[in-house]
Amino acid sequence: MSYDEDLANRLREALAAEQGITEQRMFGGLAFLVNGNMSVSASRSGGLLVRVDPKEADKLVGADVEPMVMGGRQMTGWLHVAPQAVTTKRQLTPWVRRSVGYARSLPAKKR
Repeated sequence: MSYDEDLANRLREALAAEQGITEQRMFGGLAFLVNGNMSVSASRSGGLLVRVDPKEADKLVGADVEPMVMGGRQMTGWLHVAPQAVTTKRQLTPWVRRSVGYARSLPAKKR
């Protein structure tokens, strides 16, 4: 399954005013990077992958939000948000802001 093009377009719209954003296909999804650091992604399995402060991740897990697991291993500081939890701009925007804010707190990656 490929990523949701509509969600990718909605992410582009949410990130339009941000500086230093690049797109990159990764792991079958479409990732948005902030100064070279992966921030948020339209997941190939549907929904959203968001990078958050690892100290806050457990508090954000809920009915439609779970820790991201890749290759059988839980990825610290990464969450998968179910498609039904990001259907509106009001639902999507806080996740984008949180992930961009955290990615901006990291040192920029050199290219």
